[in-house]
Amino acid sequence: MSQRPETTAHLQYRVPAVRHLAWMCHAPQLISSPMGFVPEKYLPEDFEERLRAWDNAPHIGPAVLTEQPARRLGHYFERLYQCLLEDLLGWEILLKNQPVRNNGITLGELDFVVRNPADNAIEHHEIAVKFYLGYRDGGPDTPLWYGPNAKDRLDIKTQRLISHQSQMTERPEARNLLESLGIRTPARPRIFMPGYLFYPLDQTLAPPTDVPADHLRGDWLYRDELDKMADDSKRWVPLIKPHWLGPWRQREDPDYQETEEALGVVRSAGIPRLFAVLEPSPVDGYWQEASRIFVVPGTWPG
Repeated sequence: MSQRPETTAHLQYRVPAVRHLAWMCHAPQLISSPMGFVPEKYLPEDFEERLRAWDNAPHIGPAVLTEQPARRLGHYFERLYQCLLEDLLGWEILLKNQPVRNNGITLGELDFVVRNPADNAIEHHEIAVKFYLGYRDGGPDTPLWYGPNAKDRLDIKTQRLISHQSQMTERPEARNLLESLGIRTPARPRIFMPGYLFYPLDQTLAPPTDVPADHLRGDWLYRDELDKMADDSKRWVPLIKPHWLGPWRQREDPDYQETEEALGVVRSAGIPRLFAVLEPSPVDGYWQEASRIFVVPGTWPG
């Protein structure tokens, strides 16, 4: 299985939300654009010290560290991004999830409007976290990248982010809205879309040309293909959202019965499932993620 081109630095954190936050600070994006936002450029020198303090005593940190995560991964990701901006970078959030309307019709939504203290500029940030599986839909030279729910596709999402969502503050309706709230325009557009691309196991598939080469990787295979392989799933654990973010770690041994039940759901309910492949840590004996793999039903992408 392919290894992710990622350091294991975030594996030191025991509190999941702290680990996810650390992952967001460094995770490569799935989109190449001059509008791409790179948090690392703005992290304060003591950010790791702050993360360690929150990990040791999460109750003294931001509320997102101890609250029940939102059921939808996108909502949880937004809460973490707010924490990243406000509590790690120290930026001022002027607006969040602000609808833009024209005569009662919603044209879109501004994810975040913030003030960048580096140059005091107003910025408009559109964010997403995505997971796409490469599929030879149009032949070996023109693969398409689908989400586990195949209604989502990398090329469509990228185009929408670049040409529509990030350009929302150029619309007169958005400018009028911002000016009515005392926010000077125009706002500098920014995009933040980390995530993973999953490649067909034991197949050669070219990465998308417009995705940075250092993107995070995993593997995928069909459920029936797993039956033909040597049984190496005893070190797998099913990942439940929001733990799709960043690397997984656990103290207890992998539960093979839990993995078998999750694999059964792939076949019986036709639902793709994501698994972490674990290895014991040489540092503290915890089991930690070495790679990750999607198992999909035979009907995928349908």
